[in-house]
Amino acid sequence: MADSLKTRVGRVIAGGMHALIDHIEDIAPEAVMEQSIRDADAVIDDVRHELGLVSANRHLAQQQHANLNRQHEELADRIEQALAQEREELARAAVARQLDIEAQIPVLETTLAEYARQEGELQGYVAALLAKKREMGEALSEFRKSRAAAGATAQPSGGPSGSASELRMEAATGAFDRLYERHTGLTGTTRTTSLQQAAKLKELDDLVRENKIAERMAKIKAGKV
Repeated sequence: MADSLKTRVGRVIAGGMHALIDHIEDIAPEAVMEQSIRDADAVIDDVRHELGLVSANRHLAQQQHANLNRQHEELADRIEQALAQEREELARAAVARQLDIEAQIPVLETTLAEYARQEGELQGYVAALLAKKREMGEALSEFRKSRAAAGATAQPSGGPSGSASELRMEAATGAFDRLYERHTGLTGTTRTTSLQQAAKLKELDDLVRENKIAERMAKIKAGKV
């Protein structure tokens, strides 16, 4: 995966955004949070696109690998037939082709291994990005609920009133988390009594995530975890 795309993935996962966004955070906090989620969607789409390309290339390499192995086996039969008919020149030509194939197969196998590694890496990025997007969506939902409960659309930039234990302000790691903390006194994943109720988990509609959950549950039931 290109370094630029890796950087974008890391920025979304870490919650980091461009420093210039600070100028509008206090003006339209909800809009900035929504844009952060849209940015995550864009990165997810790009990673999925690259994953599709890698998967397609791996499939083509697998086909070529299988084709070369088939040719090698067919040549072995032809060599035997040529020798049976005392056509040594034909057998030598077939052997030469076999040697060429044997030189190509290890290269293809290395290529296949690299494609498999890239697929695993990209699938991991997609899963991490989807998890981050869910977290951001839940944080935004809680932010809206807290604003509605308070009867205001935004808190002063100094932050909401409350006890020190409720605030728990931490060092900012990015625009989304920094903005959420500034206007609610909470981190994106913290749930405190200052909110009317805990956020409900959204329906898991992503097939990859459902499969992973099912696999994990199966292992637990089997006593493997």
